[in-house]
Amino acid sequence: MRHLKKGRKLGRTASHKKALLCNLATSLIFHERIQTTTAKAKELRPFFEPLVTLAKRGDLHARRQAAGLIRDKEALAKLFTELGPRFAARPGGYTRILHLGARQGDNAELSLIELVDSSEAGVAAGYELSSESSAQG
Repeated sequence: MRHLKKGRKLGRTASHKKALLCNLATSLIFHERIQTTTAKAKELRPFFEPLVTLAKRGDLHARRQAAGLIRDKEALAKLFTELGPRFAARPGGYTRILHLGARQGDNAELSLIELVDSSEAGVAAGYELSSESSAQG
């Protein structure tokens, strides 16, 4: 039984899920916007936002805590030098999830997860958002 176990399993073992979330977080740090399934995006948000809070603190202990999850040194450096100061005045809510619709092959719900202060929402990146496409036609 899964009593008091929070989060989605995502069809993976615990270590595989942790590795997946670490890799997704690294990609989000580098690209500031990634397309993935809705379930993965919803799991990534509570994993990623505490990392930005650590980057806002910016001390050595926070850097070492983040390094336990983000193994890429360049991503860690970008997190602490760019993203931490960028969100210094923001109390939380560093990401947004935009729903894109279903994937062609397996009908999985796709979403775009991005940092809130990235350029314009998904439209600037060439993504057609499901809410806007249904409103037009």
